[in-house]
Amino acid sequence: MALSNIGGEQNSHSTRIPYHFTPETCPSGFFKTAQGDEKCLQCPINSRTTNNGATNCVCRNGYYRTDSDPLEMPCTTVPSAPQTVISSVNETSLMLEWNPPRETGGRDDVVYNIICKSCGGGRGGCTRCGDNVQFVPRQLGLTETRVFISDLLAHTQYTFEVQAVNGVSDQSPYSPQYASVNITTNQAAPSTVSIMHQVSRTIDSITLSWSQPDQPNGVILDYELQYYEKDQTEHNSSIIKSQTNTAVIRGLKPGGIYVFQVRARTVAGFGRYSGKMYFQTMTEEEYNTSIQEKLPLIIGSAAAGLVFLIAVVVIIIVCNRRGFERADSEYTDKLQHYTSGHMSPGMKIYIDPFTYEDPNEAVREFAKEIDISCVKIEQVIGAGEFGEVCSGNLKLPGKREMFVAIKTLKSGYTEKQRRDFLSEASIMGQFDHPNVIHLEGVVTKSSPVMIITEFMENGSLDSFLRQNDGQFTVIQLVGMLRGIASGMKYLADMNYVHRDLAARNILVNSNLVCKVSDFGLSRFLEDDTSDPTYTSALGGKIPIRWTAPEAIQYRKFTSASDVWSYGIVMWEVMSYGERPYWDMTNQDVINAIEQDYRLPPPMDCPSALHQLMLDCWQKDRNNRPKFSQIVNNLDKMIRNPNSLKAMTPLSSGVHLPLLDRSVPDFSSFNTVDDWLDAIKMGQYKDNFTNGNFTSFDLVSQMTMEDILRVGVTLAGHQKKILNSVQMMRAQMNQIQSVEV
Repeated sequence: MALSNIGGEQNSHSTRIPYHFTPETCPSGFFKTAQGDEKCLQCPINSRTTNNGATNCVCRNGYYRTDSDPLEMPCTTVPSAPQTVISSVNETSLMLEWNPPRETGGRDDVVYNIICKSCGGGRGGCTRCGDNVQFVPRQLGLTETRVFISDLLAHTQYTFEVQAVNGVSDQSPYSPQYASVNITTNQAAPSTVSIMHQVSRTIDSITLSWSQPDQPNGVILDYELQYYEKDQTEHNSSIIKSQTNTAVIRGLKPGGIYVFQVRARTVAGFGRYSGKMYFQTMTEEEYNTSIQEKLPLIIGSAAAGLVFLIAVVVIIIVCNRRGFERADSEYTDKLQHYTSGHMSPGMKIYIDPFTYEDPNEAVREFAKEIDISCVKIEQVIGAGEFGEVCSGNLKLPGKREMFVAIKTLKSGYTEKQRRDFLSEASIMGQFDHPNVIHLEGVVTKSSPVMIITEFMENGSLDSFLRQNDGQFTVIQLVGMLRGIASGMKYLADMNYVHRDLAARNILVNSNLVCKVSDFGLSRFLEDDTSDPTYTSALGGKIPIRWTAPEAIQYRKFTSASDVWSYGIVMWEVMSYGERPYWDMTNQDVINAIEQDYRLPPPMDCPSALHQLMLDCWQKDRNNRPKFSQIVNNLDKMIRNPNSLKAMTPLSSGVHLPLLDRSVPDFSSFNTVDDWLDAIKMGQYKDNFTNGNFTSFDLVSQMTMEDILRVGVTLAGHQKKILNSVQMMRAQMNQIQSVEV
């Protein structure tokens, strides 16, 4: 009994049982935590003993017990994954909600962890999000089944894993089970400006500068600076706006301490204000002291400046005397060139902006500076060599708001990139013609630097024609060509020749008046850049398919080489945007032209138009027509539509011209479907099959009524198929005559 009491006392004080006490033996499957009269307890659920006389039960595989769990408590396991994760995206913020896991593992201490992965990194796959992403109330150990996540990147894909963990999850060798959700963020306002510093200060002003937001999420339109006296509240604040990341705040009190905050604005709106920064103006005592300290420097600088000015005057006098003795100086040439273009009545001569020693002078001369507050960017519509191309609105004082195209210069540019970018404006600013893209102006005194032009709704002419294949009359197509030729004539009269790209980017507006533009020439750079014939001239790439032979071989760019390029554009228009020379390589094109091969007439092309193309492709550039003659010829065709009715006749003895890919040889095709694909009418395969036109013999006998009956309703497609059928019939007759 005494021993039992002693054993009980020792047990109550959690002291170890001396080894010489003999415990009551518990059988397998039972345990007793201490020696004494206590009964043996059966092992709790998910545990077992390995021998008799056990003082505890061991958890089975996959089950665990924490240090704080009583030995009488069943062993528990990890929870299953959360259920039904729901995401709600708001710009760059996200609300995640979910249901608890179906299995809690036998515990009531389940919490949740959020793992964030950014999946916008390209081939590298998803990576863990940075520390900038915010979680409310927290990222780990959530007791509620929801979390608010903010400060994500705009237009970025994310994967969020919602893990369920409990008290024994850290004992499991496996990662917690989770449910995941994929989201993509939307456009967002810019992030917070992180750094602001004082550039200078006076007795009544402070000049501040700040960094661009780490995540601008678009083009920064302007900044808003809020400030107020330290002893006041935000309700007494003043606000100024700045198009750049600097501002001068005037009208402040001497020695006053002010609180400053700044935020950025994009088309998505304002970002959040930066943290509060405190800056103080000079006191009157500091101001007077600084003046006294600078007085000797001011006097010395003034004296040195006077000496320098006298020296400059002497040098100018000497140089002028020598300059008058020269027969021909570069400056005089430029001045005469300029005055001949601007002072002589009825004359305007193009001036190359690269002849200016200071390219900024050319920009100031030919392009109007626009205040950035007049420009409102709506959306990004593409990307150029120097930055984004956007559409938006321009509202100049006293004028109606207009829709414009806006080309921006990306941040981090070099001075050369800025010069090359603005040279486009210096060129375009010299043009004023209804058939040449109009430059509205530039933004150079704010960031980003912009070039603003009229907006062409229907985009590039080649893609516009492909989208409307067969939907225009011949007269309408000739009208387009006349508009282009008119613009080219104007440029030729100005003595303007593009020395890098022989052909211009042709755009068309809603009423089919075609315009010429040097603004964005990407469609002429589609050729394979690995092709050795895709060469450079004066720093620019040459689009072989549009370029005259002498320009390719000798880098001789003239108005005559532009006429050759115009002939190629004529062929594009009449073929509804077909690629010149089809899939031939650049070298094949050069070789074919040297062998006097010329593009054949497109389908339904009047003979008069194809003859004009051939005139433009004369090998001797002196024999090519002038743009004034081209305009006159097109005018005559429009006034006399009958001249456009004559087509190249089809005969049984027709000879397929060299490399004529527009008229495929039907004998090279195995099936009617292959033939339809070759003439780009593959969408009608089922129509032909359902109409039982499954052999070339049957197809070659088709009439317009047959084409209508199989379901070809577009007039242009009807003509294209019928012409190809007629050509097929002519080829079959030719083969039969040869066999006979």
